[in-house]
Amino acid sequence: MKTKKMIIGAMAATMLSLSVCSYVPAVAADDTVQITVSKESAKAGGAFEVKVSVADIPATGIQCLNFALEYDSSLITIDSVEAGAATKTGAEGADTSSSMLPTFNSFSEGEGVVAVMWSTASDASYWLKNDGVFVTVSGKVSSNAKDGDVANIKVIPTKRDTYTGSGVANKAIDCGYTKGDEVVKYAVSTTNGSVTVGDQAPTSSGKYLKGDANVDSKVNVADAVAVLQYVANDKNTRSTSRALQTADCDGVAGITGTDAITIQKTLALS
Repeated sequence: MKTKKMIIGAMAATMLSLSVCSYVPAVAADDTVQITVSKESAKAGGAFEVKVSVADIPATGIQCLNFALEYDSSLITIDSVEAGAATKTGAEGADTSSSMLPTFNSFSEGEGVVAVMWSTASDASYWLKNDGVFVTVSGKVSSNAKDGDVANIKVIPTKRDTYTGSGVANKAIDCGYTKGDEVVKYAVSTTNGSVTVGDQAPTSSGKYLKGDANVDSKVNVADAVAVLQYVANDKNTRSTSRALQTADCDGVAGITGTDAITIQKTLALS
C-alpha cells in the first residue's frame, strides 16, 4: 500500500509537465510568473555562473515548474545546474515520493539545451511561494571565444509532445498546480540572459560606474540613449562586458528601458 501511494504521488507531481492528456481539464489563471536569466561576463576559457530567478509567484504557489534553457554550445558548456534558494520549501523531506522522483531534476535535451524541473506531491504549504533564484547554472567559456562574443541563454518550453502520443510539439512552459481533477496553469513571462566574453576588470577606482553605458567614465544623457539603442537592437548590438554591467543599473537583472529611465532620474536629481 505504501509503495502504491508513493507511485501515485510521483505521478501526480509530474502530471503538469509529462503527460497532461486531453481529458484532463486545464484552467488558465490570471497570474503571470516571471522567469529571468541573469546577464554575466567571463573570460575566454574561464568559468561562468548564471542565475535563473522566479518572481511574482501567486499566493497559491507553484506545484510544478518545468522549462528548458537553450544556449550557444559553440561558446559555452554547462557543467552543473543546482537548485536555488526559491526551491528550498521543505518538500524534499515532506514528499514521500521524492525517493523515487526527486523534487528537483535537470537533464540534457540534446546539444545546447538543458531542461529543469521542480515538482512535489506534497500539500500547498510546500509549494514554491518565494521569489528568488530557481537554479544556478555553471560552466565554462570556450577557449576559442573572442572578446565581445555573446552566448545567449533563452528560456524555452521543454521539448516533448503536448501529451503522450499526441504528436503535437509542446509550446508552453509548465507552471501551475493541480486542483482536484483540474490543472491550473499560470502564464509565464521570460527575460533571457547571456554570457558575454571579455575582461571583467573594474575602473581605476575599483568599482564600475553604474549607468555608464557607453563606458566613457561619466554618466549623462548619452548613456540613456546607449541603453535604448541596445534594447532596440538587442542581439544585433555588440557591447563590451563592462558596458553590459554598467548599463544594468535599475536593480533588476537584465538591460531594459527602465535602466534608461533610472539614468534620467539620477541626472534630474543631480
